[in-house]
Amino acid sequence: MPDYPAIPKPTVNFNDYLKMVNNPDGSVTRLLSLPSTAASPDHTTTTTTTTHLPVSSKDIIINPDKNIWVRIFLPREVLDPSPSPAGATRKLPLIVYFHGGGFVICTAATTVFHYLCACMAAEVGAVVVSVDYRPAPEHRLPAAYEDGVEALEWISTGGEAWVSEYADVSRCFLMGSSAGANLAYFAVLRVADSVADLEPLKIRGMILHHPFFGGTQRSGSEVRLEHDGVLPLCATDTMWELALPKGVDRDHEYSNPMARKGSEHCSKIREVGWKFLVTGCDGDLLYDRQVEFVDTLKRNGIEVLGEFEKGGYHVMELFESSKAEAMFTLVKNFMA
Repeated sequence: MPDYPAIPKPTVNFNDYLKMVNNPDGSVTRLLSLPSTAASPDHTTTTTTTTHLPVSSKDIIINPDKNIWVRIFLPREVLDPSPSPAGATRKLPLIVYFHGGGFVICTAATTVFHYLCACMAAEVGAVVVSVDYRPAPEHRLPAAYEDGVEALEWISTGGEAWVSEYADVSRCFLMGSSAGANLAYFAVLRVADSVADLEPLKIRGMILHHPFFGGTQRSGSEVRLEHDGVLPLCATDTMWELALPKGVDRDHEYSNPMARKGSEHCSKIREVGWKFLVTGCDGDLLYDRQVEFVDTLKRNGIEVLGEFEKGGYHVMELFESSKAEAMFTLVKNFMA
């Protein structure tokens, strides 16, 4: 697997790093310019000045009124003109991916998420559809969850050639990083009672990469890592303040699914038979909440694999290629 480009992880005060200005109408002006990468429809994705991945990517707008769009990543191997032994086009499993950013910053074009998806498409051997959704606070939750569902419905219609020709939509996995993992979880809960309406799309499982959860009571890892250089406690507090519906606290189900509706959620998941892969590390202040989430799923009879490393930091796989490669191996085995 090629090395990622040199993208420094944030090590300054998070509020200063974000450079957000609150506006009277409740919106924010984002002064921080994060590196972004354009799609590469020519069958090659550049990850460094000397390394290229055999992956094509292109952007499709699925709702211009809401500015919901997707970036599709296609491994070049499926474009090989040589036929398969059976004479049919080889179809790859589908990963529907949601980027992180606390629901407030980043897009599907943000460089770290673009590279993660491109490398994942190549290493796992999957078609990846990365969804860009409306940000908070201009669009507070559940807007992002609604956008996630709309993306699933759009995929199920089969109108996009790369997806319909090269993806086996009956082998679909939802994945997200940080806030994107939270989004994937709540989007899938919204379709749990109507999975037949999404056919031929069939969701087989969930891959939650360092999921973003919270709560009013501070966890042990939050206290221990309050001043963490990558994701300090002031950052998570700020994100939840901007993302949650007005007038609720961090024990709302969107932030803390274990507090009030955990059993109800698990009942829906158990009925449709989805399995979970949850990854994290104890160097992330979200660690205790992620472990609690895994334990809640297990207690309620959900098939779940929790993979937690010692040390590390929040979403380290976005910045370290060796960590990403290990995660891709987990993902590939989980999807097999």
